[in-house]
Amino acid sequence: MTMGKRDKLQYSKALIVLSTPSVGGKASDGVSDGVKLYSRSVVFAKVSPTGVVDSHHMIHPSIIYEDKNFIVVNKPAGLPVHAGGAVKGETLVGWLVKKYPEIKSVGDDPKIRPGIVHRLDKETSGVMVVARTQESFEALKHLFKTRQVAKKYFALVKGRIAKKSGVIELPIGTLKTHGVKRTVFAKHAKNIKAAVTAFRVLERFPDSTLVEVLPKTGRMHQIRVHFAAIGHPVLGDRLYGGAAAREAGLSRQFLHASSLSFSYPEGRRFTFEASLPEDLKEILKGLRKRR
Repeated sequence: MTMGKRDKLQYSKALIVLSTPSVGGKASDGVSDGVKLYSRSVVFAKVSPTGVVDSHHMIHPSIIYEDKNFIVVNKPAGLPVHAGGAVKGETLVGWLVKKYPEIKSVGDDPKIRPGIVHRLDKETSGVMVVARTQESFEALKHLFKTRQVAKKYFALVKGRIAKKSGVIELPIGTLKTHGVKRTVFAKHAKNIKAAVTAFRVLERFPDSTLVEVLPKTGRMHQIRVHFAAIGHPVLGDRLYGGAAAREAGLSRQFLHASSLSFSYPEGRRFTFEASLPEDLKEILKGLRKRR
């Protein structure tokens, strides 16, 4: 993919790890042109940690990787994945269709969300994979449905979590009185489904905890709902944390999809990573200074 000079200046390194060995120093079949494999099958690609803002104030995602089957993007916070409901203005889907018009007919509901296999909340940043063909869409959809995709997030939550790691296993349903909000309280919910979230504590601050989150299921708002349910809402999350989740300098929820790992086509393992965006790095820097 060709990028303008201005875009290149704003890109930084992301890590892509593939299980297949290099062939003559170049990527084997299935890896996009211009991407080279080095020792240990590690590929360095270009990815912006925060997105690029154009003259119309549109926050653009950045491309981490692309091949004939799928595109991997780093979605910036503030950009909704697709239109619908109260969503107005620019979306990730709109941006992708302009660059990859072939995805217009891909997916379960291509008029609304072409190519979209999974989603991130508007105010969540990080790695997403988008299908380029109906065949790859069905294959990736199956991987997500059968829990063959490893997902990793970073979250800063309210309060100090005492234990080093844990698993939150609480079913999630849609709140009967709210079309969007989810809950773990069965008597107030409908369409209840099993939900499992593993986590590991990375760093503790006086009144917050940085955690690595490994969701085992993919329910809407799962991480946000689960941590709120155990008394540790994600900082900046107004929907589930309210006033208690406010943090000075944080204008959105501290939740970043840092990594996706899956095998497609079968026999090749991909791992895509995106660095923590600058706005979230600044929050951590401030907390460390005050500690």
